[in-house]
Amino acid sequence: MKKRKVMLMASALLLAVTMGMAGCGQKKADAEETQKEEVKTTEEPEEEESTAVSGAAVEPEAAVPANQNLLTGIGDLSQEAIGKRPVAVMVNNVQKAMPQYGVGQADIIFEIPVEGDATRFMALYGDYTKVPQICPIRSCRYYFPALSQGFDAYYVNWGIDDTMGDYLAALNMDQIEGITNTGGLFGRDQEKLNQGYALEHTGYFDGTRLVSYIESQGLRTDLLEDKKGAAFPFNGMEEQLKPEGSDCTSVQINFGAQSSAFTYDQEKKVYLKQINGQPQVDGKTGEQLSFTNVFVLETDISVRDDIGHKEIDWDGAADSVGYYVSNGGVQKIHWSKEANNENSYLRFYDESGQEISINRGKSYIALNYRDQTTFQ
Repeated sequence: MKKRKVMLMASALLLAVTMGMAGCGQKKADAEETQKEEVKTTEEPEEEESTAVSGAAVEPEAAVPANQNLLTGIGDLSQEAIGKRPVAVMVNNVQKAMPQYGVGQADIIFEIPVEGDATRFMALYGDYTKVPQICPIRSCRYYFPALSQGFDAYYVNWGIDDTMGDYLAALNMDQIEGITNTGGLFGRDQEKLNQGYALEHTGYFDGTRLVSYIESQGLRTDLLEDKKGAAFPFNGMEEQLKPEGSDCTSVQINFGAQSSAFTYDQEKKVYLKQINGQPQVDGKTGEQLSFTNVFVLETDISVRDDIGHKEIDWDGAADSVGYYVSNGGVQKIHWSKEANNENSYLRFYDESGQEISINRGKSYIALNYRDQTTFQ
């Protein structure tokens, strides 16, 4: 009897110990689960914080405005000019014609040699509703419309090279001509005449009357479908990139009978133009001509007749050398249009053959003899 009582007591003790251990095990498991929940709770805010930091580093790129000027990439077109054609105007650029006026508002200026290695401007305006009065207007040489056609531009000039009449007619361009005083848009600047300027340096084009003339003649205003994009690949709206190459704060271009030079304005990030060692200014505003981008395109130039008219390779090739200057730097490039296709775009490539993007802003483009430019 005593033995059985002892066994019962032992069994009860064993049961108590077992239950106690089970209870401890449950408490331990509960504690571990609680600890896991606490760890999980403390980890979640860290994940959210990490996501917030990562998101803050990514800023949306500024959208291209609907009124982007296709020549400059800047949003400054009037509502009426969106999707409409630009205007190309021939401008006298010899020293005796200085100062010009109306050129300071141009979005692109081409400078190319003519007879005697003087140069002539072709000034392009992206907004046909904002073309100013421009003086002095000069005559056409065939390589200028060969370039303007790539922008689908109206072409304004006073006189032509008579030997190229058939070529110009074949281009089927919308030409606004000063000799016949098309639309009454041309005249002589009386003030310049009174000051003793030669007659050929006094012709002006009244761009403020262009819209009404275009409407009266029923000329096409909408850009061709393949010209409705930007004229060049532009960098981002907020980007101002330095070309891949050397530093460049000064450019000197020798055309032969005259020269052009550019000095970099670090604060405004533009290149200020000089002609024959003097600042080239707009006669109406008094402001020096300035450009975000400067291109020097080397090409073959020769004399083709006794008058001295030039033969110029205007379409370049994959190996045609050029230089792109902007934001304090210069990059060696190649340039071309499609062979014998005046309607094609002018394109710029790096030395590996990849098309380059350029900074948004006004551009100066020179076509000139080879090895006549220095960059410092």
